[in-house]
Amino acid sequence: MNHDDDANLVIDIEAMLGEAETSVTDDCCIYRVPFGIRRCNQDAYTPKVVSIGPFHHDSHSRLQSMEQHKLSYCKAFLQRSETASETWTRYIKGVEPNIRRCYSDTLEFTQAKLVKILFVDSGFILELFLRYHSRQWSKDDACLSKPWLDTIIRLDLLLLENQLPFSLLQSLYNMSVSSRSKDSFPSFVELTFDYFDYYNGSNLECDNISISHFTDLIRTFHLQHPPQKRPPRTDDDLVMHLPSATELSEAGVRIRVNSNSECLLDLNFSRGVLKIPKLTVEDGTELIFRNMVALEQCHYPDESYIIDYVDFLDFLVNTSRDVDLLVQKGVLVNWLGDTDSLANMFNGLMKSITQTNGSSHYFQLSQRLNAFCKDPLHKLNSTLRRDYCNSPWKTVVSIAGIFLLILSLVQSVCSVLQVIQQHNASPKTW
Repeated sequence: MNHDDDANLVIDIEAMLGEAETSVTDDCCIYRVPFGIRRCNQDAYTPKVVSIGPFHHDSHSRLQSMEQHKLSYCKAFLQRSETASETWTRYIKGVEPNIRRCYSDTLEFTQAKLVKILFVDSGFILELFLRYHSRQWSKDDACLSKPWLDTIIRLDLLLLENQLPFSLLQSLYNMSVSSRSKDSFPSFVELTFDYFDYYNGSNLECDNISISHFTDLIRTFHLQHPPQKRPPRTDDDLVMHLPSATELSEAGVRIRVNSNSECLLDLNFSRGVLKIPKLTVEDGTELIFRNMVALEQCHYPDESYIIDYVDFLDFLVNTSRDVDLLVQKGVLVNWLGDTDSLANMFNGLMKSITQTNGSSHYFQLSQRLNAFCKDPLHKLNSTLRRDYCNSPWKTVVSIAGIFLLILSLVQSVCSVLQVIQQHNASPKTW
């Protein structure tokens, strides 16, 4: 290789480096699920019927049937809000560079193609939310008249890879209804909370809410009731071991449902009682938890509270016996029916998840539980309570048995004393 070839190679490399861009910026909030996590259950991260945003656009034939419905909904929203398509087009084109930075992957779509995707998908979501809010739709409405399809669409809209930035949806909605009566058009945040109300078990209010997208919202639903300052996290606060629910029970820990809170983080252990908030497990539970966990893994490495909770449950549930115990205690409501499937679900949620630090609250809770289980007196007390006092009849029989044992002992002592007394009272012969 001569000098000229070296110079040309240097120029090519410098040109290549000049084209390099940071793949993930501070604006990034929508991620491809990492390969190691995704392969554990690919279906949990892939839309079933409707693609939203660029990641899954034209990715599968089964998603094509919804494209015409999306166009129809988009058109309906523009008509009901009397919004010119030119208004949206100009706005989306102006913010398109910022929208690209919201996605973790470099988007190969041209500006024109990406604008079309954002335009149609935004219009579809806004019209869908308005129709659902009004509770009025025709029998031939493809998305809302069929309960099974309505449920799948709602779950598709919660997938991490299937998102639009919340700020884009809110901006398009506001510019379309700003001149309209507030009675006819509630705020977009209100519409969003109404559409996903089924998952808002904590009844979180929509005032002063700040979210990046719908997956972020569902995570907020599970965490913030009431909003609270989270315990500090350190690199040393990783829980290395915790007995299962069955082992805790056998060691004397009394497990009860925390009926005073819907927040998943409200676990506490005091005076031998472990209180855990109730969790209803149904068909969509694994999908929702997997996407919340993936979001935290990618976006909230220092605020991975859902991961902490899932890790805690992973320790508690090893077998179907643990599931049965937690169901019996009211901690789990099992709508799956199969306890083995539920145990496998909890055991699989933490696969390929990396924890670099942990919550001090969970770490201290685990330390107290481990210390309690190591005390032999607690286990002895639990055994006595389980074997002799686990029902009213057994308790009565055990008390009667103890009473008879004491009477027998007293009788034996009295007999011995009587023999000794008689022996001492008898005349001695030499």
